[in-house]
Amino acid sequence: MRDLRLEDLHLFVRVADLGSLSAVARERNVPVSQVSRTVARIEQACGARLVHRSTQGLTLTAEGQTFEDYCRRIAGTLDELEGEFASQSRQPRGWVRVACSSVLAEHLLIPSLAELYPRYPQLRVELLVDDRMADMVRDGIDIAIRTGPPLTDTVVARPLGMLARALYAAPAYLQAHGVPARPDDLHEHRLIANSSVAFLNQWPFMVEGQPRVWPAEGHWRSGSTATTARMALQGLGIARLATLVAGPLVRQGLLVPVLADCVDPQPTPIHAVTLSRRHRLPKVQVCIDHWAAWFAHADRCPPA
Repeated sequence: MRDLRLEDLHLFVRVADLGSLSAVARERNVPVSQVSRTVARIEQACGARLVHRSTQGLTLTAEGQTFEDYCRRIAGTLDELEGEFASQSRQPRGWVRVACSSVLAEHLLIPSLAELYPRYPQLRVELLVDDRMADMVRDGIDIAIRTGPPLTDTVVARPLGMLARALYAAPAYLQAHGVPARPDDLHEHRLIANSSVAFLNQWPFMVEGQPRVWPAEGHWRSGSTATTARMALQGLGIARLATLVAGPLVRQGLLVPVLADCVDPQPTPIHAVTLSRRHRLPKVQVCIDHWAAWFAHADRCPPA
């Protein structure tokens, strides 16, 4: 086993995470045969079969699970060592993989990076932008920026801010179709709905102190917030957008709030989520600290 390299241990962990040699090969941009040879070499060094291959996929044997546990412990120790040196030098370094939705990437994280780099020039950030929730273990995520409460107790979550939503339309659309005065008026309007997250089409209102929900089936649909905003800007109809997206467009006169006196914004908490074994790493901590300060500044921006 002493002939094994640290890179071999990292590769085996990714094989366990992804459950597929081809997936690991794609991730590393190498031939599948190279990954297969590495696994075979690891098995030979261990003197045991670690991986069971079948037509359904790949699973670890009992020996493989034991080896995986030790690999993770060694990797965790190396992370701690890296963090210790970074703390002593006060220069966090290395890559930080961050998963977030397109909304948060475009309107909060990307604008913040210019200020992050001068403070930590040895830090590198990789953004994995997808409106679907990432699997932090499988995708090797250091930080996930997520809305809503944490789903499990195996992660560490730090509150960053709130995400609220409201209704907006372009001035040209309202000039052509009129301005709705109450939720029932939406019957007469073209609505832009969400095709990927069904609950976002349940538009909430407070009417005379009573909650009410309007089911927006939509004349148009999109699964992308950026596309939905663009459709609203083109005058196609009324859309429910995050206020952090619509706010700057309202201030530029490109969008107008609709039914602002009765829309329930239903603010949702935004968290920076990390796996429990990684949240103490300095490179992770400084990123979260930076974004907490950045979100606080964004919250102080003039309202839409």
